[in-house]
Amino acid sequence: MIDFLLGATTTANMVLALIFLRFYRRVRDRFFLYFTAAFALESVSQLCIWAFGPYIEHGVTVFVIRLVAYSLILLAILDKNLPKGSGRRE
Repeated sequence: MIDFLLGATTTANMVLALIFLRFYRRVRDRFFLYFTAAFALESVSQLCIWAFGPYIEHGVTVFVIRLVAYSLILLAILDKNLPKGSGRRE
């Protein structure tokens, strides 16, 4: 049952990565590229759990992969919402 759920979440993350990649190719916005990378990394972390067993989930490898993935999501949100340029408009 665990293998089935890991496969389902891995597949869902890869599908989401491909959807965001399609959006990126259409509009060329970095926001979608960051999300593509984040969901691809999340699927890699699920594959690591499947390949090496559930005990690795509490290890450093999966933690670092997930930290990078969630940091990319945060970076995408900040990049989209923070003002561009540091100069004043006159």
